[in-house]
Amino acid sequence: MAAFEYQALTSAGKKKKGVVEADSSRQARQLLRDQGLIATSVEQVSEKEKKVSGFLGGPGMSSKELTLFTRQMATLVQAAMPLEEVLQAVAAQSEKAKVKSLLLAVRSKVLEGHTLADSMAEFPNAFPEMYRATVAAGEHAGHLGLVLNELADYTENKEQSRQKIQLALLYPGLLTVASIGIVSFLLAVVVPDVVKVFVRTGNELPPLTAGLIAVSDFLNQFGLYLVLLLCCGFLLFSSAYRKPGFRRSVDHWIVDFPLSRKISRGLNAARFAGTLSILSRSGVPLVDGLAIAGSVMPNYYLRDQITQVAQKVKEGTSLFSALESIGRFPPMMLYMIASGERSGELDSMLNRAAKQQQQSLEALMATVVGLFEPVVLIVMGGVVMTIVLAILLPIMNMNQLIG
Repeated sequence: MAAFEYQALTSAGKKKKGVVEADSSRQARQLLRDQGLIATSVEQVSEKEKKVSGFLGGPGMSSKELTLFTRQMATLVQAAMPLEEVLQAVAAQSEKAKVKSLLLAVRSKVLEGHTLADSMAEFPNAFPEMYRATVAAGEHAGHLGLVLNELADYTENKEQSRQKIQLALLYPGLLTVASIGIVSFLLAVVVPDVVKVFVRTGNELPPLTAGLIAVSDFLNQFGLYLVLLLCCGFLLFSSAYRKPGFRRSVDHWIVDFPLSRKISRGLNAARFAGTLSILSRSGVPLVDGLAIAGSVMPNYYLRDQITQVAQKVKEGTSLFSALESIGRFPPMMLYMIASGERSGELDSMLNRAAKQQQQSLEALMATVVGLFEPVVLIVMGGVVMTIVLAILLPIMNMNQLIG
């Protein structure tokens, strides 16, 4: 049976949306008629998802929805429920029609005889490659429940880490925007009204005051054009950044630039180690795991480097030596991997390395945010002090002349 998403009218003329399971579109319409509904649109979910992904390219589920789905799946599978019943139960539990229809579509593929991983492959925007590979490894090994549990922990930790980073950057971002807005308002509105009194006197103004007036006049005359120029520049950069070649060049610069190097390398190392760890523990071959772990890294330049690492490992080089040749991964992580290879416990050492990298990244972000806040306040105070001095200096000069 397949899942069909429908739009229909009730006997009272009200619109109704939902999902119905049927063998064909014709049977779906018949089921709706039996319920007293007049179908205006009936479309198979898998076909609709392909159309949406082709136009929008967006994910079928958010990170939170995927995390919740994985945890529910892990719990029910470990309770020895049949897979099709598990999917039906999780779909019924979902409050969003989009997620419900997607899960029912996966269930219909499972009922047709496909594996869970192959069924999920029909919806690549909802289930990433790493996710599907892990599920496939669990099905092949006969430990789907345990693998789903590991995957649930991974997705939860990943979501928590993302939220921590976002919350850590929220306050400094708001503080920066507020500071720029306040200073711009002072220069464009307050300063001209205050200093025009000194201009009318005809006396020579101090250099600081004259410079402040020049900046204020520039913002009043060209401020709007400056904002438009910055917006256009941002849009052009965003458009160019979507092109792999340009993005690869920018990412190469980011990963080597002194001010961003440590954060960029730490973020990518944590993502790489965490993904490779769960793939390795789930039974995915190391070379395949490297390719998948590299594809989830945010930095395109490092993705290319991991492709070379996978090739070297395939040729017989140890993982430690291949990663060390790149020269862009933290030494602690590399030595833990080397220790795991020597002891034959690479899976557990990858897990430890992933946790260590995540802790290091969180500590680094906390340090950066802790330093950024006082720097913004100091700069803001310096700018405001400059404006105040530029206003006070002419007053002090006038007092000296009167004295």
